[in-house]
Amino acid sequence: MDNKNAHFASVQSVIETIEPGYPVYCLRPAELRRCAKLFLDNFPGRVLYAVKCNPHLDVLKALYGAGIRHFDTASLVEVATVRENFPDADTYFMHPVKPRAAILGAHNVYGVAHWVIDHDSELDKMIQVTGPGNGQVVLVRIHTESFGAAYELSDKFGASNEQAVSLLKRVAKEGYQPGLAFHIGSQCRNPDAFRHALAKVADITEKADTPLQYLDVGGGFPAHYQEDHPPEFIKFVDAIKESLGKLNLRGDCVLMCEPGRALVASSTSLLTQVHLRKDNALYINDGIYHSLSETVSANIKYPVRPHRLGGSFSEHTQAYTLFGPTCDCEDVLPYTVELPSDIAEGDWIEFGQIGAYSNALCTKFNGFEMETFVTVDEPPLMG
Repeated sequence: MDNKNAHFASVQSVIETIEPGYPVYCLRPAELRRCAKLFLDNFPGRVLYAVKCNPHLDVLKALYGAGIRHFDTASLVEVATVRENFPDADTYFMHPVKPRAAILGAHNVYGVAHWVIDHDSELDKMIQVTGPGNGQVVLVRIHTESFGAAYELSDKFGASNEQAVSLLKRVAKEGYQPGLAFHIGSQCRNPDAFRHALAKVADITEKADTPLQYLDVGGGFPAHYQEDHPPEFIKFVDAIKESLGKLNLRGDCVLMCEPGRALVASSTSLLTQVHLRKDNALYINDGIYHSLSETVSANIKYPVRPHRLGGSFSEHTQAYTLFGPTCDCEDVLPYTVELPSDIAEGDWIEFGQIGAYSNALCTKFNGFEMETFVTVDEPPLMG
């Protein structure tokens, strides 16, 4: 059965209609619209969706339909995806390290004019490939301190304060519109991370004596998972607004953010099926090489819900080890999951809050591909 763009009232109705023996992503466009509105109504600047978080075209279309017109892209493929599907949207090449061919294609073919760097050599590359200045925007990405994020992105990218001062001066001298950017780390639970990063922005701009025309506060806005309930989104916005009040920004400085996880995590659940039960072990048709990789890389615990066709479950539960579909012994969730004591082969397990970094990180290991999307109307499975 071709389930492309199939629409259902609920996840249970997906099971009753198609009885899938393969994983199914259950996308909730209404939830994407709600999350987009939350950012657009409360963040005091441009909202750039981080395409890497979930590049599925149905997700992009729903966000565009909700009013998102700016997209954070990190490769020529992502640039092309946005430009070719949403010609009036703006794309920003926010990867600090870019191949020359990608810079050339993004600039000459797709008209990209917003870039990020964190090293002199990358600025040299920009000048050599696209020519200096000409109204383009170059933001210098700075290093930020750790505040307990699931992924500390400054371990890989970000100039020191001293390097940023020098780079910012040079960007302006070369005729680009200068800006600063940072990223506090994915799934950051502490609003103080923004306060600390914006204090660094203040120090750098004062020492560089270069007025910013762009300021990008990045992503890092967290989602809620099982046993992981960070402060609400508005607390992070309040921290940003409070810190902006202490900066001496020019009146026309463009403020931006790059949410990914917080925009899309709650929009999607994953429907898997039990293919074998061995005592307290369940073998399901998705795993850590596919949609569930963040259970390992970030210790994400997704809320779960069992489903059965034509019957009910026992009220008694027990802890199970969940194995993925591949023949690799590492394909196992790093924690046990509580499910009904009588769950059996043929039943289904739904994982909620899985819209971020799930299908985007899937491999094709062992020949398993997770590619079926349907839309559902029911509220998200939040846990």
